[in-house]
Amino acid sequence: MQTPKVHERSRARGWALQALYALEMRGAGPDALVQTLEDVFDQLQVARRNASYSMVLVRLVAANLPRIDRVLSDALENWRMDRLAVMDRNILRVGITELVFVDDVPPLIAVREGVALAERYGTPESPRFVKGVLDAVARNVAAQRP
Repeated sequence: MQTPKVHERSRARGWALQALYALEMRGAGPDALVQTLEDVFDQLQVARRNASYSMVLVRLVAANLPRIDRVLSDALENWRMDRLAVMDRNILRVGITELVFVDDVPPLIAVREGVALAERYGTPESPRFVKGVLDAVARNVAAQRP
């Protein structure tokens, strides 16, 4: 059985993903990401008390998007960012954000949650692809830590 914190964070990742996807579909820049998440909360009628981890993720992505995308590009083999499906690209951004910037999420959990998002929102090929990329990023992050 999942603890409430784990379940809340899983839902929060989904909301953050929806905001990233909506932002990209609108063609807006990262400075509009927090407002886009607020719009998602309003549409889904999310209680603000349940939204804090989504806001953490979205703020981290907004502040660090060039670095996140650089980490993602470096982890891709035989792929370019612009060839990735929009949903896969944003699932990977959420996972990389946790791997690089969130200390209280173990790498295994960040990868597993990325795969779960890919199973829910991606194509049939997405979970395997997301797992491979996030595993590579997790190895690189671990190798760079003291």
